[in-house]
Amino acid sequence: DPPPSITFSNTATAWEIFDAYEEDRINNEKALAAGKKGKKDDEKRGAQENRYGDAADEIISSPALLSSLKIMERMVNQNDGSDIIDDYKYWEDQSDMYKDDGNLLPLWKFYSDKVKKRNVTCTVWNPKYNDLFAVGYGSYDFQKQGTGTILCFTLKNAFPTSFQGQMLPTHPEFVFNVDSGVMSLDFHPVEAGLLACGLYDGTVCVFDLNQKNPEKRMRPLFQSTVKAGKHTDPVWQVRWSKEAGVLRFFSISTDGRVTSWTIAKSELTFSDVMKLTMTDTGDAKDDPEAALIGLSGGMCIDFSPVNENIFVIGTQEGLVRRCTKAFNAHYLDTYEGHSMAVYAIRWNSFHSDIFITCSADWTVKVWIKNSRRPLMTFDLGDSVGDVVWSPYSSTVFAAVTTNGKVLVYDLSKNKNEPLCTQGVVKNAKLTHICFNPKDPIVLVGDSRGTVLSLKLSPNLRQVSKAEKGQPDDPASIRKLEIEKMNRLVEITLKDRELLDR
Repeated sequence: DPPPSITFSNTATAWEIFDAYEEDRINNEKALAAGKKGKKDDEKRGAQENRYGDAADEIISSPALLSSLKIMERMVNQNDGSDIIDDYKYWEDQSDMYKDDGNLLPLWKFYSDKVKKRNVTCTVWNPKYNDLFAVGYGSYDFQKQGTGTILCFTLKNAFPTSFQGQMLPTHPEFVFNVDSGVMSLDFHPVEAGLLACGLYDGTVCVFDLNQKNPEKRMRPLFQSTVKAGKHTDPVWQVRWSKEAGVLRFFSISTDGRVTSWTIAKSELTFSDVMKLTMTDTGDAKDDPEAALIGLSGGMCIDFSPVNENIFVIGTQEGLVRRCTKAFNAHYLDTYEGHSMAVYAIRWNSFHSDIFITCSADWTVKVWIKNSRRPLMTFDLGDSVGDVVWSPYSSTVFAAVTTNGKVLVYDLSKNKNEPLCTQGVVKNAKLTHICFNPKDPIVLVGDSRGTVLSLKLSPNLRQVSKAEKGQPDDPASIRKLEIEKMNRLVEITLKDRELLDR
């Protein structure tokens, strides 16, 4: 059957047709207007989100937030380790003043996962900020060389020493990575942001801690190249010159060169101060055999505190040389006393004629520049990694050994035995030690990448006191320290004469 159908008919007037089309047009315009408004709302919402996101990124990366986070982190760490802070600032055992033996109070350990199992090859305090110090990491094993790292720590952001038996890493203020192991560091005495560095591959470089741009700060400000005087052996020590108005530092290497590096006109230039020949004259031209033997390997250097033209060096062969910049072909004196490599040499902080050395032959020797025989000799029973005079007394020095012990001597109290012998690490070798220039603490570094801070007991840091009615200004105290060392030298020389008879 066909589908059902119906017949429909009507009359459409002109105005009805117009109203129908007009209604359709109005509906279309409303729909279009609604779509545009939605799009504008979406665009506005997206612009606001982008603006808020950019503002958030700016806040996160702003120096103000970084400074606030640093302050907050330091406050949290100081509150967490308040007992160590109290020991560092206030703890004094007055009974130590009447004891013969001293002790070292452990404070903080500075350690980072970035330098795990690397040797601490150098430590140096900043001369301007007494809480800031730099640590160099490398390797003393020539078969296990790799990249090097420099970490700058501060005592203001020191972590608690341990947590449930585990050592916690400390966050450094600055991190510098170099292509070879770091062997030596030194801060400029005036421009405290300049850090000179000597590397295992013979390169010397300078970093600027005051550089605002983090990317530029990570890269060396200046660096030596093969064409610009680079050493061919490890640079074992670098020392900034104290000459005013000149940015200059010196380096010593086992390639036999003592080199001066000058920063001038945005360029690092070099000149060899001396070549360390094996002959006492320092001139290999007069001795053809010396030319065949080669140059002596330089291990350490230090400049006289009263005349920077005079310096002493320790060599790989165990010799100590006193030299001058004025005559690069001659040694002023040669001191024979060590049978193995000399690891460290230091002028006395007060007496300009006294210096000290330590060696792998287990000994520490005190020298007076006018005598080729050592003034005093101390056998420490193991290889001595470093020795340093104290900044507060002319007769106090400290040394570290490879069996993990720190030894502190005060020659005005005991010329034969240390006042303190303390083991501070296990299953590791101590490599370096340095005194804080202001506070009574020392830093010791070991062969596992850890730096330990230790506080000296009162009887290990006694200074000369002026008599009643006498001036007690720093210059007068310095004279008293010099007189104390002079008395010690006089007594020691008299004892030597009696023994030689």
